[in-house]
Amino acid sequence: MKTIGFSKKIVLALVAALGLTVGAQASEGGPPWDKAPNRTNDMAALQNGAKLFVNYCLNCHSAAFMRFNRLQDIGLTNQQIKDNLLVTNGKVGDTMKSAIDSKQAGEWFGANPPDLSVIARSRAGAQGSGADYLYTYMRTFYRDETKPTGWNNLAFPNIGMPHVLWELQGDRRPVFESVTEHGHTTQVVKKWEQVSPGTMSPEQYDQAVGDLVSYLQWMGEPVQNARVRIGVWVLIFLGIFTFLAWRLNAAYWKDVK
Repeated sequence: MKTIGFSKKIVLALVAALGLTVGAQASEGGPPWDKAPNRTNDMAALQNGAKLFVNYCLNCHSAAFMRFNRLQDIGLTNQQIKDNLLVTNGKVGDTMKSAIDSKQAGEWFGANPPDLSVIARSRAGAQGSGADYLYTYMRTFYRDETKPTGWNNLAFPNIGMPHVLWELQGDRRPVFESVTEHGHTTQVVKKWEQVSPGTMSPEQYDQAVGDLVSYLQWMGEPVQNARVRIGVWVLIFLGIFTFLAWRLNAAYWKDVK
């Protein structure tokens, strides 16, 4: 009887774990994530992404684990950083702190805006990488007058953040259609309608968002490209070493065998 009871506990634990896993996957919801372009090796794209980040994101979001002078790794000089990216009288060795007061941010948005230092790494999910999520998220804002900020987002419903890039993208609205699968009817986006144009065309906006996301991806791990390059050489060395060790071992034991 004790064995049966213990087995039941194991089965119940497995069912609960499965339920949590399914619940976590379901919580992602939203539309399928679009594949983000990987431009972490493109210095021009990273520089443009850094400019967009400082001009549009750093007002509310910090990147407390990144210093301005680290942008030298993407081809900027200290003077360029000071002239173009430092909006205050700070130093190039300072960390990227937001200008907003944390208490005011909590009152305005309901919560403090999260730090974006590793946002591209932390947002990975079943649908793709964190970069894929951010690329989809920044391109699926739409007007919703029922929300306090006047904006909503398909990838993050009921978002408390306004669409800070709306002047670039313009005002759009999704057109939904009803789809019935397995007896359940859901609303899916059929297309987007441009209500008012932005300063960029849709192609230019996607390009800009791709640059911004690539910068966030690089910022999460600035040495990722060097790590990959070193890893390739390490694997090549281990392969050659393994071959030499195998042949040396064969030569050493040849007479004994």
